[in-house]
Amino acid sequence: MRFGRIAHPEGMCFAVIEGEGESQVAKEIKETPFTKPEFTGRSWPIAEVKLLAPMLPSKICAIGRNYADHVAEVFKKSADALPPTLFLKPPTAVVGPGAAIKIPDFATRVEFEGELALIVGRPCKNVKAENWKDVILGYTVINDVSSRDLQFSDGQWSRAKGIDTFCPLGPWIETDLDVLDLEDLPIKAHLTHNGTTETKQDSNSSQMIMSVGEIVEFISASMTLLPGDVISTGSPAGTAEMVPGDHIEIEIPGLGRLGNPVERA
Repeated sequence: MRFGRIAHPEGMCFAVIEGEGESQVAKEIKETPFTKPEFTGRSWPIAEVKLLAPMLPSKICAIGRNYADHVAEVFKKSADALPPTLFLKPPTAVVGPGAAIKIPDFATRVEFEGELALIVGRPCKNVKAENWKDVILGYTVINDVSSRDLQFSDGQWSRAKGIDTFCPLGPWIETDLDVLDLEDLPIKAHLTHNGTTETKQDSNSSQMIMSVGEIVEFISASMTLLPGDVISTGSPAGTAEMVPGDHIEIEIPGLGRLGNPVERA
């Protein structure tokens, strides 16, 4: 099942997204994706609603340096020397599909990072790796936008990755946890610059250092995860700079495409 959060002609709601392509329909539900969906009877063609970020989390828990090729690309060191690390992005960074990524003047080298994200389904702590599916509601696509200049000058990553609009999320949540092959999942990023589109990221989850289960165990050992919290699983190689006027689209088969324009703040 796919859950989305939409703006419709009369307000906003959670909805079940059914169908494919132009035939997709958003069917309103009474409450949230954390309970068995009860439909209101109202529905709209997907073209008549606006997809919002599918969840407003209390926190975004992100794993950095979880792809060896990305560690070498950005940090110029081996993954053995720089193992995966945990950082947080604030909920105020979240925007939905189609919303602008707005770059402030003080961020001078801003890059995209296309990643697989998990949505937490229930409060949990000290989850064992083999039990990760018990606490995860579903998957979505995330763009861990990062200001590299700030990341390296600050020495810690909160400002570089926590700027408003630096966490596009969507287009929806896929709750079938078996629909993806997490050991062989393509992750791509397509950057349009000056009217030309180029595939920058073209990698695979097989390059992950920590598995999804290991990530959930690692994070939940330190902090309680709450329903709706987002876990970003790390970026593969191929990240590149974005500038105002560009358009970035992250693609994960089975989850869809997350596209956002880039503007000056």
